Amino acid sequence: MRRGRPVAKSVVVGLDIGTTQVRAAEVQLASKGKSDRQPTLVRYGEVALPLGAVRDGEVEDSGAVSAALRQLWSEAHFSTRNVVIGVGNQRVVVRELEVPWMPLPQIRQSLPFQVQELLPMSTDEALLDFYPTGETQAPAGRMVHGMLVAATRDTVNANVLAVETAGLRPQMVDLNPFALLRGLTRGPLGEQTVALVEIGARITQVVIAAHGVPRFVRLLPSGGQNVTDAVAGALGVSNVEAETTKREIGIGYTVTPELTAAAEAISAMVRPLVEAIRNTFVYYAGNNTGAGIDVAVLTGGGAHLPGLGQYLSSASRLPVSFGDPLLTLNVAKSAHPEQLATMGSRLSVPIGLALGVAG
Repeated sequence: MRRGRPVAKSVVVGLDIGTTQVRAAEVQLASKGKSDRQPTLVRYGEVALPLGAVRDGEVEDSGAVSAALRQLWSEAHFSTRNVVIGVGNQRVVVRELEVPWMPLPQIRQSLPFQVQELLPMSTDEALLDFYPTGETQAPAGRMVHGMLVAATRDTVNANVLAVETAGLRPQMVDLNPFALLRGLTRGPLGEQTVALVEIGARITQVVIAAHGVPRFVRLLPSGGQNVTDAVAGALGVSNVEAETTKREIGIGYTVTPELTAAAEAISAMVRPLVEAIRNTFVYYAGNNTGAGIDVAVLTGGGAHLPGLGQYLSSASRLPVSFGDPLLTLNVAKSAHPEQLATMGSRLSVPIGLALGVAG
């Protein structure tokens, strides 16, 4: 959900406000006319958020989030306070849309008059955008295919307010699933039809892209923190202990009797999520005959539950790999590459938000 018209910059900070952490990536963009050059990750940082400060992708405690952002800028030493922020939760709607050809600014201006019947909210309450993905010549004339994005104003405004209160300057608001796509499909994945699955704390994003172009987006209201909560409840332990136990048990493995309750709790949360992901793949394939998915790519903090990749592969009958946005970036020494070696899955969204300015 883009908002704002940023002046082109060579250095951009992408800011991901998650449920449990705020993460930011400073990216040095490649110079114009030098498409062979890769962007460079200059700095990266993350700071934990208090429980409940962000719920389902929307800021609830602006003061707590602003404090975390101030800490993040103090610790990571970013060179600018200009940021691109992302949104993505159940109050963001993404729909396919076909409209008569017009210049893109005119299409965006016409959206409130064309899309009311497609939305579960009034267009007066929504911020609307359109991402073109292709054109066709129909009997009625030239048509533009694309994706309609609608976000409730309250969702966007709450996030922007927290960022501005921290002394930062939002240059653009973008959609997290599109940032995810940009972060992961710059290399070989951009030549395939790929299902990107980002498992966050409370939200799982599924983005299906063909040759780097988004074709389908779905946001699921479940993630890794839901699994941790289930383990904590089953064992009567703290969330910290539950997180450790969850990582030890995984999904699909034999456990000792004292961990049976925890294993069942994990299964009760993970199986419906995997089924929803699989059904998303099936829906896409059923509506795009002959354009099947080549590979599923897992990313996000919740993606590293042991056995999850194999489980999703078995359920979907697709090869599953782990995404790493650092594979197509240079990493400066100032970003401490030795510390990022195992953190690639957490960087996709903030890096993708920064790369959106280049496109």
